[in-house]
Amino acid sequence: MSTSDNRSPSRADFIRQFFPTSPYVGHLGMQLTEMQPDVAVLTLPFAESLVTIGSTIHGGAIASLIDTAATVAAWSDNTVPENMRGTTVGLTVTYLAPAEGEDLRATARVLRRGRSLVYLDVEVQSVSGTSVARGLVTYKLG
Repeated sequence: MSTSDNRSPSRADFIRQFFPTSPYVGHLGMQLTEMQPDVAVLTLPFAESLVTIGSTIHGGAIASLIDTAATVAAWSDNTVPENMRGTTVGLTVTYLAPAEGEDLRATARVLRRGRSLVYLDVEVQSVSGTSVARGLVTYKLG
């Protein structure tokens, strides 16, 4: 991967190219709405394939949204990485309310960046403003 001006790609360059090609992201239908250094906003459009009972979105889909939003935020800075590796090493999800038949929006924010670990907070809301879940994520870069 290279950029148009032949400089090495930053993490943000990489995630912008990777996100739309991820099979899992595509399967769930996630969309990258906004990305700036240390912040990412993703949307999970409501789909019948995501429900568990009635029109309630499955908790696993919400956890995937949290994990993916945190990943994008962790990669959102302009640092040129030594390698293109990373993984979630910790994920805690607190479900606050059922997600009933609405699109969801996840906002991930970096709380702290260490040498290789990134600590993130992710808030998930329905488009009508209901707080659905909160996630704390530890992500390892490199």
